Amino acid sequence: MMAQSKFSEFLSYFILISSDGVSLGRQGLQRLLLLRTFVTASSVIAVLALHVLSEIEIPVIFIVYLLSGIVISVLFGYWRLATSKFVSNFELFCHILVDVFFLLALLLNTGGASNPLISYLLVLLALTATLLPQSYVNVFSVGGILIYTSFLLLDLSSDNKMAMSPENEVMTFQLHLVGMWVIFLVSAILISVLITRMAKAIKVRELNLAEARENELRNEQLVAIGTLAAGTAHALGTPLSTMAVLLTELDNLDAESLRASDIKSDISLLRQQVTRCKNSLTQLIRYYNKDNPEEVEEIPLKAFVEDIQDYIVNIHPASAIDFDFDSNTDEVVTSNLSVKHAVINIIENAIKAAHSNVNVSFHVTTDTPALFEISIKDDGPGIPSEVMEKLGDPFISSRKESMGLGIFLANAAIERLNGSIEMVNMKEGGALGIIRLPQTTQ
Repeated sequence: MMAQSKFSEFLSYFILISSDGVSLGRQGLQRLLLLRTFVTASSVIAVLALHVLSEIEIPVIFIVYLLSGIVISVLFGYWRLATSKFVSNFELFCHILVDVFFLLALLLNTGGASNPLISYLLVLLALTATLLPQSYVNVFSVGGILIYTSFLLLDLSSDNKMAMSPENEVMTFQLHLVGMWVIFLVSAILISVLITRMAKAIKVRELNLAEARENELRNEQLVAIGTLAAGTAHALGTPLSTMAVLLTELDNLDAESLRASDIKSDISLLRQQVTRCKNSLTQLIRYYNKDNPEEVEEIPLKAFVEDIQDYIVNIHPASAIDFDFDSNTDEVVTSNLSVKHAVINIIENAIKAAHSNVNVSFHVTTDTPALFEISIKDDGPGIPSEVMEKLGDPFISSRKESMGLGIFLANAAIERLNGSIEMVNMKEGGALGIIRLPQTTQ
């Protein structure tokens, strides 16, 4: 079991899956050098075995020189790994071509196409296909076919000088058969194990990607819920403040000065604020129970504006707010609770900053694609420059009593729908906020 584990660990080096795109070439060279080291060691053993056990004459001195060159190329490759963190595809391809050169030199002196080692071209082709882009694979494929064809034609020609001597013909053919069997055996093992491991690695990778997508979706839903919760908490601030003021006034009044009509009016206002708080929490719970809390709905523009208008007028009855939109329009807008919170937050900021008047206009642009634009103007002092630079960051506000979350939450909600918020100071005074959202037409 331990030997099998070590063998599998060795083979795992040939599975090239990396999250670092820059290091892929370097990792490819590592795998090539490991394979080259393995083949070189095997070749040394094979040469020694043939020299001792076989009567076939082989060019031992030439093969020794050839193996020396291979060892030098391997050492050079390891030196490149030690001194460079980046290996280009072209350099990696050149290292593979060095192997092809040594293989050609060996085949030219040891039987040509009759040498079973010619099948090693397939191993190098598989390695090229694994490590390099398609263009390199195409070049190697054409080159490999030409090399094999050339050796075959040389072997078939009558003046082939590489042919074995007649007295060794039977032994040579037997050795060829054994060599072909060994090449097939090794290739079958390598291909079966490597392909199996690669397929397993790809499946694991796909599972990890699927899990990552699920986690990302879950995180997006949690962020959506968090934003809705924060927006709801922000929306609760105004009615709770109103109730606190009313309760303080009632607490400071003497029993003799209390009139039934005033008490009834205050209780009615308190009930309205409690209803607003309850509705906000109910909306949050309803959206939380959805499969996709941030799912947008197609809402008639008129209904969208009336919802916001009713809310603002009831919460700020004393404020002068003009709502400008075409009540006869049949336009449809995409919206959800977060968008409504975003619009309400910016309108409330404008109300608090305005001296006397706030204008809110709703319209659909004629651009392609069409955009749903909401413009919010106030006649206040404008946004201070130091606040404008950091506008949209959390806890940034021009008012001391504010937490500075309104614009931040609005940005978060609008950007998730591929929209945008623009805040500018107008030349004539006051601030202008523009919300832009993708629009759907009926």
